[in-house]
Amino acid sequence: MAKATREAYGEALKKLAVTNPDIVVLDADLSGSTKTAEFKKVSPERFFNVGIAEQNLIGTAAGLSLAGKIPFASSFAMFAAGRAFEIVRNTVAYPALNMKIAATHAGLTVGEDGGSHQAIEDISLMRSIPNMTVINPADSREAEQAVLRAAEYVGPVYIRLGRMAVEDVYDDSYVFELGKGVLLREGKDVTIIATGLMVQEALKAYDILKEDGINASVINIHTIKPIDREIIISAAKETKAIVTAEEHSIIGGLGSAVLEVLSDEYPVPLKRVGVLDTFGESGKPKDLLEKYKLTADEIVYNAKEVIKLKK
Repeated sequence: MAKATREAYGEALKKLAVTNPDIVVLDADLSGSTKTAEFKKVSPERFFNVGIAEQNLIGTAAGLSLAGKIPFASSFAMFAAGRAFEIVRNTVAYPALNMKIAATHAGLTVGEDGGSHQAIEDISLMRSIPNMTVINPADSREAEQAVLRAAEYVGPVYIRLGRMAVEDVYDDSYVFELGKGVLLREGKDVTIIATGLMVQEALKAYDILKEDGINASVINIHTIKPIDREIIISAAKETKAIVTAEEHSIIGGLGSAVLEVLSDEYPVPLKRVGVLDTFGESGKPKDLLEKYKLTADEIVYNAKEVIKLKK
């Protein structure tokens, strides 16, 4: 079943409205798009629309956190991570407040809104901030569980959510663990480490590679920070070749985070699949993924190339 992670966010908020009276939700006049309107339906007295004022959104949420509430503040990723960056850094992360920033419409798959609204730098921005936890779920089940877990976790959290419906990776037996990567497929020739909607492409790449006689491991890194160093190092030792895949700039995102771990612990050849040093453009989401080579075929190509670099 295809479902957007932002839809799962709305459903998780509805559950939290009933189970946790300390949860409050704030939005910057985009509640229909971010799905925070679902919380408003259940608990309108704990919902605040601050208008098109993202810096005020974060600052007001910080104040509610200091008053003992657990705020979820939402807007599009470009505004929540970009426009409000200094407020997030100094007002939220610096004092390590217990609040959550759930940013929707991340990545190229915002689609027709174009390069001005396609946040392909937000993971880089958020993971660079001390005290900040960064989560990028792959499907709706993982997104819902991530939101519920974030509500329990004490400290600042950035949750990256998408506009486009994505196919399921997990079934109802899945259990989300903060900070723990998930081994989805096991192989010995190369490891594909993916995040967000690129996990689905990584699984498609696994099938293509298998037909070509290449056995790949596939790992979902849903928590970009703190990253699961153990699973990355183990994969490097096992396959000695890695491809990363993300709907984000290759500068500062998952690929950079994995490279940092490997450089420190166990260097092996690595290729990155992601948005190159460029802005996006207006277009249909799937067309944009094709044009910017965020596809299973691109993962397959890079897997074969990185295998050639193995010692």
